[in-house]
Amino acid sequence: MEAPPSPRKAIPPFNIPVDSDNKATQFHPFSLSSPHMLAFHLSWLSLFSCFFSTFSIPPLIPIIREDLKLSQADIGAAGIASFLGSIFSRLAMGPVCDMVGPRIASVTLSLLTAPIILATSLVSSPNSFILIRFLVGFSLANFVANQFWMSSMFSGCVVGLANGVSAGWANMGTGLAQFVMPLIFTAISYFNVPLFTAWRLAFIVPSMFQVLTAILVLIYGQDLPSGNYKDFKKARKNSKGEDDNFLYVLFNGLKNYRGWILALTYGYSFGVELTIDNIIAQYFYDRFNVNLQVAGTIAASFGLANWFSRPMGGVVSDTMGRKFGMRGRLWGLWVVQTAAGFLCVLLGRVNSLWSSIVVLCVFSVFVQAASGLTFGVVPFVSKRSLGVISGMTGSGGTVGAVVTQTLFFSGSEYSKQTSISLMGLMMIVCTLPLSLIYFPQWGGMFCAPSSDPDSAELQYLLLQ
Repeated sequence: MEAPPSPRKAIPPFNIPVDSDNKATQFHPFSLSSPHMLAFHLSWLSLFSCFFSTFSIPPLIPIIREDLKLSQADIGAAGIASFLGSIFSRLAMGPVCDMVGPRIASVTLSLLTAPIILATSLVSSPNSFILIRFLVGFSLANFVANQFWMSSMFSGCVVGLANGVSAGWANMGTGLAQFVMPLIFTAISYFNVPLFTAWRLAFIVPSMFQVLTAILVLIYGQDLPSGNYKDFKKARKNSKGEDDNFLYVLFNGLKNYRGWILALTYGYSFGVELTIDNIIAQYFYDRFNVNLQVAGTIAASFGLANWFSRPMGGVVSDTMGRKFGMRGRLWGLWVVQTAAGFLCVLLGRVNSLWSSIVVLCVFSVFVQAASGLTFGVVPFVSKRSLGVISGMTGSGGTVGAVVTQTLFFSGSEYSKQTSISLMGLMMIVCTLPLSLIYFPQWGGMFCAPSSDPDSAELQYLLLQ
């Protein structure tokens, strides 16, 4: 169901109850006990810094577009580019985590992309701006390491909650960036720094923050309850060689149809969330004529809802799983994401500022909870290729963002409000394939488990 069990060796007693694989069976988010909860805090903080960096650009676009003479097509292309970078890096990050562990994978990516966000201050043309957004988007692959790490540390009974809280708190980086970057820009310009210089200096903050969190993960992080991934690799050295082969791990995950369906579903929960993060500040700035700080504050409310909404999705998934098994997890995901789709349609139809803010806040809760519910199912799809399945699903999120940004927000064919409503309709339609997911052991939305438990177990393992 989850990441490979930890290698068996002498292990110090833990401060939290664990299962036979030394994975925590309880989740204490305000504890720093090592290694489980310390890994949790390092993981979400590292991903938080990557979200902060990636979405530090959109709230300043009203100023950047004046300096670089960006057209609406340039801004749309830059938004698409930021998601394209994330697609390929997320897909690659899955097998990398399977091979070297989440800690090294996360640190390496953060340190490689931090200089790129700093280089935003050097852009001088629309093309260089688009290139920077493409490269900065690579940092979002840290999400795959985040989810892999949580699935390696927490048992199945709480893994949905752990995944939801870790990713939810990290996603608040988008909201904080929307709120803080205009303030940093304003503070710098207060000292008589020219506006077109002030926005460039503001990007020192996210780049340094990302480097700091990477160093903390490197020094204090631990891949597994019993040690780091290199120890696990040594302990597994005498097992079948195919398990250690990069291509075997990769194709073992890619051939699992459940991963593709979850990727599609995630494309229209998290993918929609990314699209909203990219366009919502400019939407309120242009449509309701609010100033830059107010637009940023409204946009921040959407991202900051992740503090409780995505974790709530994990809680719902685990609760439904305990009561109704896998069928409960799948039905919970379908209901919440479909409701989010209807709210997205409504968001594009309301015409007043305050009505739009209220609908945006309610919509944020449902769409972010749907993301948490998706990753309440992911750890159960494949044991051997958990990283690949996580990468496929995570990449699906950014593919969905690219598709919606390209179709609806990269030209003038539709107004932004119409585009938002059409995006909601796509959410509703693309959630329907969840009904096709079936686990021989646990069943599906409309199908019971196999009547022969031994046969179901064998069939499930063969599909892994």
